[in-house]
Amino acid sequence: MTARGAGGDRRRHHRRHGGRRTQVQRRTETQRRLLDATADALADLGWSGLSTTEVSRRAGVSRGAQQHHYPTKMALVAAALEHLLDRLRSEYEQSFAALPHDRRDVAAALDLFWETLRKPPAMALLELALAGRTDEDLRGLSVDLSERVVQIVKEVFHDLFPETLPEDLVDTLIRGLFALLVGLSLQNSLDGDANGHQAAVLAQLKDFARLLIPDTGALPRATPTPSPTPAS
Repeated sequence: MTARGAGGDRRRHHRRHGGRRTQVQRRTETQRRLLDATADALADLGWSGLSTTEVSRRAGVSRGAQQHHYPTKMALVAAALEHLLDRLRSEYEQSFAALPHDRRDVAAALDLFWETLRKPPAMALLELALAGRTDEDLRGLSVDLSERVVQIVKEVFHDLFPETLPEDLVDTLIRGLFALLVGLSLQNSLDGDANGHQAAVLAQLKDFARLLIPDTGALPRATPTPSPTPAS
């Protein structure tokens, strides 16, 4: 075999065995960049400032590529919501699982939930929920978003604290908790809890939660949901 022929065989072997990203990997990475950029733009600019041009710029992709994956702004936002929810859930579960065993209780779970709600990705979700009040096109998506968040919180609660409360009580408590903490997070985004009022509410909330669910050494699921990773 000639040297040129051997080199050609090596190049073909390199392509066949993952030396280059596949088309599926490139598509997945581009979509992830677009969805992350949408979340960041929502958190920074709000719904009124969100544009597909800004998303494309932040993602570092062309408008044509953005429209190929998500033809409309609403399609882009809907996909970004699912991406955000998956990411936030995964980060939350991993954070809880990383706590020392003796700290995996309902108070720590509430602290992590409060911390999650104040992060930019969660604030982006809040932006959409608020905008849906006056935007007819966004309203249905916002209603679905709120229900999805409640369902995810319930699922995580049952994973971390199984069989601690009756199902009908869990549903009511989770909806009340979500409404309360969303309201507190909105206040926090305005004043940063300068007077400590939000911290006081959270402290009382944890005291109440401890009465309902005494420390029983709650354990996270055996294998927390892994964080989405970009294709290589």
